[in-house]
Amino acid sequence: MDSLRPVKFWIWLSALTSLAGWSLSALGQLNRAGYAVFFGVGAVLIWWLRKTAVHKSPACAQPWQKFLRRFRRPLPAAFAALTLLIFLGGVLYPPTNHTAFTYRLPRLLNWLAHEGWFWIHTPGWRLNDRACGIEWLATPLVLFTRSDRGLFLLNFLPFLMLPGLFFTVCTQLGVRARAAWHWMWLLPTGYSFLLQAGSAGNDTFPTVFALAAVAFGVRAWKSRQVADLWYSIIAAALLTGAKATNLPLLLPWAVLIVPLVSLLWRRRVVTTFLLGVAAVVSFLPMALLNHKYCGDWSGSVLEPAGLTMRRPLVGIVGNTFQILLDNFAPPFFPMAGWWNQNITHWLPHKVAALVDNNFDAGFFWLGELPTEDWAGIGFGISALVAVSLLAARRRKASAPGDAGKEFFLPRRVRRLVLFTPWIALLAYCVKSGMVTAARLISPYYFLLLPSLILAAGHAQIVRRRWWRMASWLVVVLAAAVLILTPPRPLWPAQTILSAALESHPGHPLLTRALKVYSVYAIRSDPLAPLRPLLPADYRVIGFLGTPDDIDISLWRPYGTRRVEHILLEDSPEFIRSKGFDFAVVSGLNLEQKNTTLAAWLAQSGAEWVATTNLTVKVTDGPQPWHIVRFGK
Repeated sequence: MDSLRPVKFWIWLSALTSLAGWSLSALGQLNRAGYAVFFGVGAVLIWWLRKTAVHKSPACAQPWQKFLRRFRRPLPAAFAALTLLIFLGGVLYPPTNHTAFTYRLPRLLNWLAHEGWFWIHTPGWRLNDRACGIEWLATPLVLFTRSDRGLFLLNFLPFLMLPGLFFTVCTQLGVRARAAWHWMWLLPTGYSFLLQAGSAGNDTFPTVFALAAVAFGVRAWKSRQVADLWYSIIAAALLTGAKATNLPLLLPWAVLIVPLVSLLWRRRVVTTFLLGVAAVVSFLPMALLNHKYCGDWSGSVLEPAGLTMRRPLVGIVGNTFQILLDNFAPPFFPMAGWWNQNITHWLPHKVAALVDNNFDAGFFWLGELPTEDWAGIGFGISALVAVSLLAARRRKASAPGDAGKEFFLPRRVRRLVLFTPWIALLAYCVKSGMVTAARLISPYYFLLLPSLILAAGHAQIVRRRWWRMASWLVVVLAAAVLILTPPRPLWPAQTILSAALESHPGHPLLTRALKVYSVYAIRSDPLAPLRPLLPADYRVIGFLGTPDDIDISLWRPYGTRRVEHILLEDSPEFIRSKGFDFAVVSGLNLEQKNTTLAAWLAQSGAEWVATTNLTVKVTDGPQPWHIVRFGK
């Protein structure tokens, strides 16, 4: 069995869904019939490519019995147990990921409602300017199931491929097999990967494309087969099509691919076709659309000034600090509230001013528990890497079994592939002012670590008792994070916390914990109490909110309703042209814009119907939500 066959399947599926999304949008046929025809044609095309162009990889003597036997060993068994917990959480709970519900799922639903991609009239710039990779993967799933419950599979399935891909990349870049084997099971237990593998987030799923681009590039050096280059190119394109922040990771990939470009001309026709496919599934279509609608390929002109770095040196220092802070913060940090309130008071005025002027709000913020909205690889992996680096420096001997190993990459190329991910990370730091860097660089970790565990001493320390005990501590912490995470708790959180609060009334930590778990319990449908206040048969509803407000409740049940966004400055005539009679208005949005409901009602010609208070975000607390009606 070809060890990379599941990865090939995932690359084909991801590329086909992106092609389908853009193609059917261009035809105005983003619907069930359009997808049925497209995937029928796609299946025939793939069959033709496999028959006429793509070589068959030699079979690998790895029967399923041998594959399953590996999970009898402790680390693989621990990884399997964590995977089971992830799957259980994904099945039991609906997705609650903040970015998914504020813009990724709503933009997808908007496209389906209009049967194609379009530039949405909204204050939420992220509905328009962000990469579309995971949306195109999710579109047929939501379209045919009319549910978001299966979205976690788009993260869960590529998560399963990470250990094998990481081992392949590591060993061909010179990492000793024993060290690579241990780390292939441990690195995916980083908190961002564990938590997003059961969610609808989009930060970690491109990691499989980053590794696949390198893995197939390395394979091409050995096989000299153009098909391996094709897979590498498509994987790299999908990497950028998932998130624009992954663009710097094309650097290590380019180091591998550029010397092999001449291989592509062996199959000129198919190569030309697949290069076209790569262009479509990459960030290029979104870059062209951004340039068309806002004059900037990245879309940064639409975003708050703090999201784009203006001073490169400040970006390097600030992002480095943020990555270290988030990754070395204790996984269970009851003092987070005190830290968040006091840290800025300890800083010199000049440092605080640099942070305020160059980064988005919340630079020093930490949470009591890691969540998928901000966590990086976390304390366990970060601490083990740091300790391993110190221990390996003291051991210089070669590791048994690796001496004289044949590498298919020239030594110079291997060194460049190991070094250039750090240049890519530097490029990210220079450009980004976003305050969740540890989460956003998730695909970078798997290409950064090989250079850190390259020394021969790492293959020796993994055999030491202290290291194995430390690795088990990492696994235990990871399991605790999975079990306790507020979006998908695998323990009766509200029951136990309510009972504890009855015994200790007013206890601040218990009160805070119960509030967090309670808000996350309704986060998948936060505005549900508004639906009974609206006409049961409404098909189109207006929505006036902040870019962070979640309108997903008003779309339910999916496929039967449509939400049209309103801006405060919209004229009464424009609002009525949208075709709805009722609208939902965020009181927080009115407060942030320094206006009142009465003033906006007078401006828009709407009349008040009802008001209720709801808590959508713990940090905002209860906020008023108004229902208004427009006259004929």
